[in-house]
Amino acid sequence: MAKDDKPARVGRPRAMPDAGSTLSPREQILDAAAALFAEHGLSGTSTRLIAERVGIRQASLYYHFAGKDDLLVELLTRSVRPSLDVVRGIEEAVPDRASAAGALHALVMADFRTLADTPHNIGTLYLLPEVQGERYDGFRTQRRELQEAYGRIGTAAASADVRRTIGPEALGAVLIQLAELVIQLRRRGEPDDADRDAIAATCLRACGLGTAEIAEARRDAERLLATVPAL
Repeated sequence: MAKDDKPARVGRPRAMPDAGSTLSPREQILDAAAALFAEHGLSGTSTRLIAERVGIRQASLYYHFAGKDDLLVELLTRSVRPSLDVVRGIEEAVPDRASAAGALHALVMADFRTLADTPHNIGTLYLLPEVQGERYDGFRTQRRELQEAYGRIGTAAASADVRRTIGPEALGAVLIQLAELVIQLRRRGEPDDADRDAIAATCLRACGLGTAEIAEARRDAERLLATVPAL
């Protein structure tokens, strides 16, 4: 056996996760589940595999979560809830502390950060057939609320021509899809600030804004992000 080789450990899985981890047991389970869902999808992942990845007994996993659907619901909700939590602060800032365009830019920046920080790019699982099931109603409701916020803020920021052409519901659908481009960008590497600014600018252009207006909106967004505590 080579000097650095070690025999495989045998014996029963631990009842508790790795004590050396900086994550809580619950977070270790969520992180392992996110990795496995991203690798194998929901149908290709079992609670046994998740428990093995963490190094715990399957029964210990069930102490924290009823099953893999509950795990995926929590992970998907975390990809939406932080952005939704800042919507009120962003909207309340208009018009006293920011323009509507600045508010939209700030929302895209906040959403970019949320999706970029989601473990193992869990946003790639949004379109899984299972996510259309009843168990995921809560997640879909929150994502719909975020889309509606994009529609409200985008309509307030949009040019008169755009407002005549497209209603808030359709505009919100367009804008949230553009914001979620970060999910695809993560497939090729870690998105950076240039990617964030490009996505935000694309959203504002979809609302009919020009280069100068986008630059001003970015300055507004930076001021807003610095003053709204939730951001």
